[in-house]
Amino acid sequence: MLAGKKILLIIGGGIAAFKSLDLIRRLRDGGAEVVPVLTKASEEFVTPLSASALSAQKVYRDLFDLTDEAEMGHIELSRAADLVVVAPATADLMGKMANGLANDLASTLLLATDKPVMIVPAMNVRMWEHAATQRNLATLQGDGILVCGPDEGAMACGEFGPGRMAEVPDIVAAVEAALRDGPLKGKRILVTSGPTHEPIDPVRYIANRSSGAQGTAIANALAALGADVVFVTGPADVERPQGVEIIEVQTANEMLEATQSALPVDAAVFAAAVADWRVLSASDSKIKKNGSGKLPVLEFAENPDILASVSQMKTGRPGLVVGFAAETDDVIVNATSKRLRKQCDWIIANDVSPETGIMGGAENQVVVITDSGAKAWPRMDKDDVAKRLAAEISVALEANG
Repeated sequence: MLAGKKILLIIGGGIAAFKSLDLIRRLRDGGAEVVPVLTKASEEFVTPLSASALSAQKVYRDLFDLTDEAEMGHIELSRAADLVVVAPATADLMGKMANGLANDLASTLLLATDKPVMIVPAMNVRMWEHAATQRNLATLQGDGILVCGPDEGAMACGEFGPGRMAEVPDIVAAVEAALRDGPLKGKRILVTSGPTHEPIDPVRYIANRSSGAQGTAIANALAALGADVVFVTGPADVERPQGVEIIEVQTANEMLEATQSALPVDAAVFAAAVADWRVLSASDSKIKKNGSGKLPVLEFAENPDILASVSQMKTGRPGLVVGFAAETDDVIVNATSKRLRKQCDWIIANDVSPETGIMGGAENQVVVITDSGAKAWPRMDKDDVAKRLAAEISVALEANG
């Protein structure tokens, strides 16, 4: 996948810069050529000698190095790669990129390049959540900049939360996805997956048996065809897909908000098993038995209909909206009715009765319902279902122009 590819790696300043050295090694193990660019701040954390030794390349540091200007020039350097990766991408670098500033070699390269750019953000959680950073992120994504991470976790500053630089294997997967050619290259596709957890109190919740395996398989299959995938997942059991943008949620309301934030997209696949109801007023403390023998009374409210809300958008509707229908009886009749009611383009229906072993299992057996009718697929591994569905989505989007 990476063989013969050339990557310009801009290393920003921050403690996460140490991961960039491992990133160089792993990219080279995959067959890529890596040319490092160090910012002045990054040299406080990694040395030019380390980056040069691992990359087997000259390290570029200074915009006003006249020798380099004579031999190559910053313009040529910015365009000689297949992909420009900024890892770590600090708040400062993101701000420069979003506002078109170019006062050093790294920012000048980023402004001069005509190649795809991927940032791997890493910063303190408060810096990441700051309105200015989020505004810059939205600008960069609107400009077509690819984003990998950040993760949530403990940081060197002692705080915990989003802002931790993505792990190196995930960055490599994202780089592979960015360089991947396929019929869906240039298409942005949303996939929802997994169950939602609707809280009753701090220790109890309403959920279902969805493992998230089918949604993950679909995201992987779409990415394999070159799509830029946004993966919105509830608290699923399975490993997350590689090389895609991942948004973790818990509740249906959070999934709706994440879905709306991901738009616009070319296609949307709603594979998540969203809870139909939530407790209207979840308790802030654990509900305990009081010895009376009486059960607590829970008042429920309907959760938002995410599939219908996107399918029925008046403007900005995805060109293809695919829903899922998990049924236990009258599968085709109920799923056909659901497609018409929700106004989505396709419904992928399956029988999740306990005896089928499909919900939470490794296999699936689906019926694809469209305007043209219902087409039953044979029972197969969920990965194979995903690959076939991704191929059909590719054909449909090509037909739609």
